[in-house]
Amino acid sequence: MNSSKVVRDALLVSVASVALAACNGADDVASPGEGVIVVPTPTPTPTPTPTPTPGVGQPAADCPSGTADVGTIGIGGGTSDVRRVCQVSGTIRGGLRLQNLAGTIYSLSGKVQVGDDQGADPGNVNPGAQPGVLTLDAGVTLFGASGADFLVVNRGSQLIVDGNASRPVVMTSRNNVVGDVNADSIGQWGGLVMLGRAPISDCADAGATGGTIQCQAPVEGTSGSIYGGASPNDTSGRLQYLQIRYSGFKVDTNNELNGITLAGVGSGTIIDHVQVHNSSDDGIEWFGGRVNQHYIVLTGNDDDSFDVDSGYKGATQFAIVIQRASGGDKVVEGDSSDKPTDAVPRTDWLISNWTFVTPQEDAFIHLRGGMDAAMYNGTMVAPNSACLDIDQQPTIQETGPDEKGPPRFASVFFDCATPFVDDSDVTAAQIAAIFNSGPNTTADGISTLVNLFINGSNESGVPFTSVAGLSAFFTDVGYIGAVRDANDNWWRGWTCGLAAEEMSCLTIPNAG
Repeated sequence: MNSSKVVRDALLVSVASVALAACNGADDVASPGEGVIVVPTPTPTPTPTPTPTPGVGQPAADCPSGTADVGTIGIGGGTSDVRRVCQVSGTIRGGLRLQNLAGTIYSLSGKVQVGDDQGADPGNVNPGAQPGVLTLDAGVTLFGASGADFLVVNRGSQLIVDGNASRPVVMTSRNNVVGDVNADSIGQWGGLVMLGRAPISDCADAGATGGTIQCQAPVEGTSGSIYGGASPNDTSGRLQYLQIRYSGFKVDTNNELNGITLAGVGSGTIIDHVQVHNSSDDGIEWFGGRVNQHYIVLTGNDDDSFDVDSGYKGATQFAIVIQRASGGDKVVEGDSSDKPTDAVPRTDWLISNWTFVTPQEDAFIHLRGGMDAAMYNGTMVAPNSACLDIDQQPTIQETGPDEKGPPRFASVFFDCATPFVDDSDVTAAQIAAIFNSGPNTTADGISTLVNLFINGSNESGVPFTSVAGLSAFFTDVGYIGAVRDANDNWWRGWTCGLAAEEMSCLTIPNAG
């Protein structure tokens, strides 16, 4: 066996395992001319009973305004760290800020909505609808107890996640809080749904034109929540330094909550430094919209890691995807098979600087449904799967003004069981021709990734292809893959489970 292949195989094995004075008394005193004075022994001052300090194992005394005190919870199932549970429920109208308070943890009760649905047209708001803004401070932990507990940000409202590199915001499950999770735990609460007014192509009204105000749709995974419109620059807030763990909930067949659902979310929304870990459905799914994102980590998700649908047009830069040994479907699913191939607007996903690692079978990048894609400066390791499948003739043709033709690849380095899926729809030979038409592509390389996802010599040897002309969102960085080398630490501190010395996904961070 080729020695480099041995290195690569050993690397993938690690995916399967992926994943603290004495006191001086008063002197006797004699006053001159008064003889001996007996000084009485003073009554000792009793040692005061210490007042518990919230955040050092003790729960806060009460909950902040806008939340309900529903008791306490032992972190990790023990008694050394007990926190006050402050619950959020119903619809948040106006502003609510959840601060990182000592001895405090927050919970969701049922479907929690941020604002009422304002409708598709910002100039013609739904009568009586009120907006909301929910702000989560750095270090806040927010949990759900079941699949019925999830967070929805409605059109016209915002979620502000203000985590930072050392204190991310964590949205997770009650099981995680009490220490009842393992490497294969999934689907223990709902997830995050963000709904916007940006264009989509899947119209609930068959007579509506895609990308217009009339093109709206109900989001999957929850009833009564609508997305879509004609405002590409719409904002739903910002997500910065956020972890979402153990989410996902199956309502019925093909109707599930993902880790993060971005439906009609506009480019005014900021998404950077976000991790989804062990969702029972997709890591992140885009239903239309125009939002861009960078520094994305998707680990252990049970369905697709990236799922782009319904006329989504946007860019992603710096992305780590690692699937676990016991679960995971496609690394990428582009435009689901139930979407029309002639839908307008046409899905167009741009991604640069990505590293995909999977031990799964059939975990390939799957582009179909008449979508456009540009995949630049990336690497994929899949010893049990093909790397790439392209299906349906409209995906490899340019037949209209909103279409760019076959998917584009540049500076992509594959090390997979076989490079391309061969079927009668679009053959392996056709896919190879498309893939190899781009510069600096390698279909059958030997991975030298270090510590699972950090570039080694072979990855570092691939020339970078400029992405300046693809999107103003992109930055030319001069290397392929998500992580340049061991000195590239953008993923450290705020993620869980990527390295032994980093935060564990099995425990939650300290409060306060």
